[in-house]
Amino acid sequence: MNTIIPEPFAVSSHLDRTSVRIAVVIPTFRRPEHLAKTLASVADQQTDRCFAVVVVENHAGACEGAAVASAMLAQGRVRGLCVVESRPGNCNAYNRGFAEALEAFPNLTHVAIIDDDEIAVPIWLETLAKAAATGADIVGGPQRPVFDDAAGARRFAAHPVFRSAHQTSGSTSLITSTGNCLIGVNVLRAMGPPYLDERFNFLGGGDTDFFTRCRDRGFTFQWAEEAAVIETVPARRTERRWITARSLRNGLISAIIQRKHNPGLAGRIKVIAKSLALLVASPFRSLLLWRQTGSLYAGSYHMMIATGRLLAEFGYTIEQYRQPEKN
Repeated sequence: MNTIIPEPFAVSSHLDRTSVRIAVVIPTFRRPEHLAKTLASVADQQTDRCFAVVVVENHAGACEGAAVASAMLAQGRVRGLCVVESRPGNCNAYNRGFAEALEAFPNLTHVAIIDDDEIAVPIWLETLAKAAATGADIVGGPQRPVFDDAAGARRFAAHPVFRSAHQTSGSTSLITSTGNCLIGVNVLRAMGPPYLDERFNFLGGGDTDFFTRCRDRGFTFQWAEEAAVIETVPARRTERRWITARSLRNGLISAIIQRKHNPGLAGRIKVIAKSLALLVASPFRSLLLWRQTGSLYAGSYHMMIATGRLLAEFGYTIEQYRQPEKN
């Protein structure tokens, strides 16, 4: 049974949908001012490739982002369309964006993603596309933080929650974030909707779960270090309480995803055994990270991860996206 996709909130005039090869999906929730900066950075991309944006407003009650996107579409600053996803949750927003892109542009080859708190460098899209041309199905790039709180930046810039897992371009076994990536249409068609598991809507980690499933299906990954986006980090994210919650949450997500991919009693035992092994190793790994970063708090990350994994076995959860003003 085909899903009926509602009409877009706004569409560029004279948009030749058949010419678009890359759709840039931008989910947005209560960040209208920054969305304008994100859209401007996408509009200023240095590329001859034919692309269009798909902005997904996920705050249906106010539609501040949709208003910003509509104005920029009407001005011709960017081209594409804006839709409203009434179901809250980041997985719902991504899934709606993918579905709209596939429906709107019949000759699409790739979908790129950038979040509404990020600004793309001018060569972002071209660099992602060139990396995909090597044969990779999925390409990721770094999200480089810029901190609103200078004191917080000095204390926590080296913390793993703000650092990319990769630093060098080339093939890799997995990427974990949709905050900066390019996905082949072949991947989306093979995986089918819902692309991101909606159970991760408010916990986070739906992107890691999706890419893990892509890897298990045999799709390949590439890292493009020069395809950077600049991520704005508000002051609340340099509070110890937020960083601790995010660290524990990362452990929770890790265990939940592994449990999902290892069902049954044997799988449960395997996941618990790994969590216990990480807990035993965490003091030594934390000591090494402390020496590398010079930050005792950053060094505690591995212990937080191991603790979060064990908490997952008792049904504990941290839904930071349930209260977006605190995420």
